[in-house]
Amino acid sequence: MTILRAHIDRFGVGADGRLFRSGRGNVVASSTYSRVWAEARRFSLPPERVASPLAGRPYDLRHAGVSLWLNAGLPAPEVAERAGHLVDVLLKVYAKCLDGDRSRMNERIEAALN
Repeated sequence: MTILRAHIDRFGVGADGRLFRSGRGNVVASSTYSRVWAEARRFSLPPERVASPLAGRPYDLRHAGVSLWLNAGLPAPEVAERAGHLVDVLLKVYAKCLDGDRSRMNERIEAALN
């Protein structure tokens, strides 16, 4: 948040409330956004991760976040609300992302029964 606040203090926001604008004050072109994202990946990830599909697109971070929430044990209705999904859509899309640590799940079932 400190970096974000410093950016806003230095550059402000656009008339439409956008945080980032082109040099001429317009909407940032998708090609520019993609180029900067690729540069950020190269700067922040080790080479073997850059070569992987990890966070290949900014949208991939949404999937990572939703998967993290589910694997952290948040209830599906809460995750669905935060992600803007219906619960059935959430589970259809993200069920494959759930880490199935069977022993941990068995412990949770046993604790619920006691």
